[in-house]
Amino acid sequence: MRKTRLSLILFAACVLTAGAGQAGAVDDGPTLSMDEFITLTTARDTEFEAILIDELTLKYQKDLRLPARDLVLSVKQQHEFYPNQDRDSPDTTVGLSKLFPYTGTEAEVSYEAGASLGSARESGELSFSIAQPIAENAFGRSTRLLDKIVGLEVEVARHQITEAYEDYLATVMLAYYDWYADYENYQISRRSYEENLKLLDNMNERANQKIALPIDVNKVKLQVLSRQERMIEFEERYRNSTNVIARMIRRTDDFDFIPARPPVAADLPGEFKQRFQTFHDDSRTFSILNKLENLSSLEVAREADDLLPSINLIAGYTVSGDDYGIDNEDNFVYAGIELEWPFGDQVDKAEYEVSQIADDRQKLITTNTYYRIYTQLQNLDLQIEREKNLGKIADERITLAVSILEDETENYSFGKVTLNDYIQAFNDLDSNRFNKIERDVTYRKLVVEWLRLTDQLVTPAGVARQDRSPQLFGTALVNPDVWQRLRRALAALPERIGEVFGRPPAHQ
Repeated sequence: MRKTRLSLILFAACVLTAGAGQAGAVDDGPTLSMDEFITLTTARDTEFEAILIDELTLKYQKDLRLPARDLVLSVKQQHEFYPNQDRDSPDTTVGLSKLFPYTGTEAEVSYEAGASLGSARESGELSFSIAQPIAENAFGRSTRLLDKIVGLEVEVARHQITEAYEDYLATVMLAYYDWYADYENYQISRRSYEENLKLLDNMNERANQKIALPIDVNKVKLQVLSRQERMIEFEERYRNSTNVIARMIRRTDDFDFIPARPPVAADLPGEFKQRFQTFHDDSRTFSILNKLENLSSLEVAREADDLLPSINLIAGYTVSGDDYGIDNEDNFVYAGIELEWPFGDQVDKAEYEVSQIADDRQKLITTNTYYRIYTQLQNLDLQIEREKNLGKIADERITLAVSILEDETENYSFGKVTLNDYIQAFNDLDSNRFNKIERDVTYRKLVVEWLRLTDQLVTPAGVARQDRSPQLFGTALVNPDVWQRLRRALAALPERIGEVFGRPPAHQ
């Protein structure tokens, strides 16, 4: 009996030693850290490329939206026949025109040579004209407003692409956390199953020595089956999340990596109101809202400009004469004003009123977004604090569960407690181990969500404040070396896209 009691105590000691430290590997293999995982996904995942490929079109937006500033050459050559006069003659027209968008000036020079219906004599004409708007689009004002509008739209689009990447990065991080949690839970469940198998062996030994009853053996067998079911469920979850990780880094071969334990997340610095004020002052989110307000104001100004009549100052000079060389020339100079004013102008007036309404709506959106985000972050801050406190409690619960199992092991070996009490001590320790993993991973996920919502996962160069450390919590994800690798991946992306779509890479 003493030997059986000693083996039971030694068995419990092994269980407690395994549960006190980091769980050992279930499937030994090379580890894949979060830093390495992010680097691989940004280098290989085509979903990441799909986000950033939109940026390639932004540099063409002004050329698409602003009036063309090209030098336009027009050439017309035709042969004219006059049957009633029994003659024919070639006719040539050549013209050059150019619009200067930022001043609104339009210049044109043309040359025409040929015969006319009233005269068989060849004649030539050279003319130059210029038109300058002074009311609607006066001296290019509307075009300059459009240039600012397009510029703001491009900036907003760049911010939105960055936010899309930030959302993508958060998804990548959360996928890794899920993979890590499933791995750890699978480890705990498998260890628990193996521990209960050992308990069953010990119980069979006690039954053989007539110390334990058959009902006690059956209770432990039922416990073993329950732990086996749980292990199978957690194994399936772990395999699923492993497949997701393999897909994100585009691995199709046998994926034998296991997750590395992420660094412990540190507390977010400062009080909530201080952190929110920093977010309000420096973030992309409020920068976008301010740009959208400016954009709507510029739209109002441009629609107001369209209400003005079209008034152009015009001037020109014409030289005409005989033959293609313009011999015996006559000179003609003119200057004047050209007016086009649609009375009523209901369409432009309606567009102006709609733009004012849109401007008011954008201001309301900014105000409402401020309070919505404030409340959202305030509640998120409470959740982070809750998970931090629950994590501390989980540590204490594990310590107590270990102590209770030690005592219950000894008590059961001396017959002081029932087998049910002993099994319950086992189950309590397992539950607290699972709870600890859940608390740790949930806390990390909430911190990632805070960083995502406050635009701190991805910080464009030149926007980040210099008085703040880039390492906001204890993960290497925000380590400058990691971001340097990500920037190199971003820099190489256009060339990779060219390869994907069959375009030759740009030569440096």
